[in-house]
Order: sequence, then structure tokens, then C-alpha cells
Amino acid sequence: MHAYTLVSVAGDMLAAAPAPDVLAAKTIPEVIDGLKLWIMGILAAVATLFLVIGGLRYMTAGGDPAQAEQAKGNFKAALAGYALAVLAPVILQVLQGIVGG
Repeated sequence: MHAYTLVSVAGDMLAAAPAPDVLAAKTIPEVIDGLKLWIMGILAAVATLFLVIGGLRYMTAGGDPAQAEQAKGNFKAALAGYALAVLAPVILQVLQGIVGG
């Protein structure tokens, strides 16, 4: 067998092999959509935690005005967290417009 024949056979085998799948990077809108879901989930979870802590503080205050005020502060923080979670898609949409995605 000649060297030319081996090269020819190897070239035919390479030409017949399927091309490997190339992993493409995500586009900016896909990344922002993923971020939107993560941010909304984290904000909602933290806001729920503040709501629970505020409720527990309010129930255990026992008439103590300082504890009741701390509980109200937790309720306000929870409200702000839920508001941010609801506004996260709007904020990220503005960010996407600025970035140009």
C-alpha cells in the first residue's frame, strides 16, 4: 500500500465524520431573561423571610413598643423586597435597552 492511499483513506474518514456540536454562547436577551428569573426569585425569597421574621417579632412583642417597631420595619423591608421583585423585569428591560441587546 502506498502512502498516497493511506492519506486518501484517512481523508475520506475525516470527511465522513460528523462535525462536533459547537456550544454557542447565549445572547444578551437570553442572559438577561435568566438573570430576571434569578433576581425575582432571590428577592421574593428574601422578602418572604423578612415577612416571616416581622410576623414572629410582632407576635412575640407582648406589648413591647420597641419590638413592635422592629416588626414594622421588617414588614416595610418585605414590602420593598416584593416591590423590587415585581419591578425586576422592568429594570432589566431598561438595562437591556441600554446595553443594546
